Amino acid sequence: MKRNLLTMLMLAGLHGLYAQGPRPAADRIDTKKGPLLVQPVSHASLVLTWNNKTIYVDPSGGPEAYAGLNPPDLVLITDIHGDHCDTKTLAGLNTAKATFVVPQAVADKLTETAKARVVVLPNGDKTEQGGVTIAAVPMYNLPETPDSRHPKGRGNGYVLDLGGKNVYLSGDTEDIPEMRSLKNIDVAFVCMNLPYTMDVDQAAAGVLAFKPKIVYPYHYRGQNGLSDVEAFRKAVDAGKGNVEVRLRNWYPAP
Repeated sequence: MKRNLLTMLMLAGLHGLYAQGPRPAADRIDTKKGPLLVQPVSHASLVLTWNNKTIYVDPSGGPEAYAGLNPPDLVLITDIHGDHCDTKTLAGLNTAKATFVVPQAVADKLTETAKARVVVLPNGDKTEQGGVTIAAVPMYNLPETPDSRHPKGRGNGYVLDLGGKNVYLSGDTEDIPEMRSLKNIDVAFVCMNLPYTMDVDQAAAGVLAFKPKIVYPYHYRGQNGLSDVEAFRKAVDAGKGNVEVRLRNWYPAP
């Protein structure tokens, strides 16, 4: 009994060491059809709530990270890596009513149950699900090489139309022409973590090219720790593109 108790205490301690802390508060953005709520979760994961629809983006980090949030109506997944397509997290979430919008490479990794509710969206295609228009846009590394971590065409960035607000989700990308040429983006979530995506200067230059009204730096943990999002904010502000940078804590301490 003492040994079992000691084991339980050790496991509890490990859980406390690795558990995610409290989520930051959700942001509210007004649209023509009511408020859009932006809930950061962790790293590449966030939840959007709009017009009685709950959208999970790249759910990962364990189902406990979503405690207290409504189950999803839509699940968007950008790519096959575990910080985007986390099958263990998906298995622990209530996705019974959810439609999955994913690239083919992700669809191939989902369970048979989930595959019955999958919409496969290649780069350049669009779909409308529950009043939400979703366009798949490229996300990839530069230069394009055969051994690229993120080859062009495998994964998706997404642009969502939510009540007249265009929301861009970069996924794992670099400062690619397709991102720079985006138009009329109201809210952007832009990655910056070396060596997987782009550095702070690349991200700032890309954002100043397409000038979203609001940008959230997210997905900013790399091999050498967290990227300097304050430096990103300063670079964007210095560019005088009239872009509001919103810094939120995507890596809350336990």
